[in-house]
Amino acid sequence: MKKAEQLKATFKTFSPKQGELNNEWLLVDVKDKVLGRVANKIADLLRGKGKTTFSGHLNVGDYVVVINAASIKLTGKKDQQKEYHRHSRYPGGLKTVTAGKLLEKKPEKVLEHAVAGMLPNNKNKKVLMGRLRIFAGAEHGHSAQNPKPIQL
Repeated sequence: MKKAEQLKATFKTFSPKQGELNNEWLLVDVKDKVLGRVANKIADLLRGKGKTTFSGHLNVGDYVVVINAASIKLTGKKDQQKEYHRHSRYPGGLKTVTAGKLLEKKPEKVLEHAVAGMLPNNKNKKVLMGRLRIFAGAEHGHSAQNPKPIQL
C-alpha cells in the first residue's frame, strides 16, 4: 500500500497558470520559403506547441514577427489557380482574386490567410492572430521588443 501511495504522490499533471507563462518575441524570415510549410510552423509557434508547458486551452505561444512576406513562394500553378473569395452580402457581391494578384498587391494577406487556416477555430484564434505581425519587406517596427531570429 505504501508504494502505491508514494507513486500517486509523485506523478502529478502539470498545468501552468496564466501568470507563470512567459511569451517571447520571435523573428521569422520567409524569403524564398514555401507558403504552406511556413504557415504550419508559424501556427505552431503561435500556439506554443514546441514548449514543454503547452496546454491547449491557454495561450502559451510566442509573438511572431514575419518579414519578407512579398518573396514567399507558391508551388505548382497556385499563383494562377488558387483563388481567394469575399462577399459583400449584396446580390452579385462576390469578389474573387487569384493568389498571384493578391501576392502582388497585399503579400501579408496571403500568409495571414494561410496561418489562420491552420489555427483551431475557437475563442483563442483571434488572440493568437493578434500575436502575429507580418511585413512585406525586411523592415519591421518591432525592434524595441528585441525579437529573437529563428530558422524554420
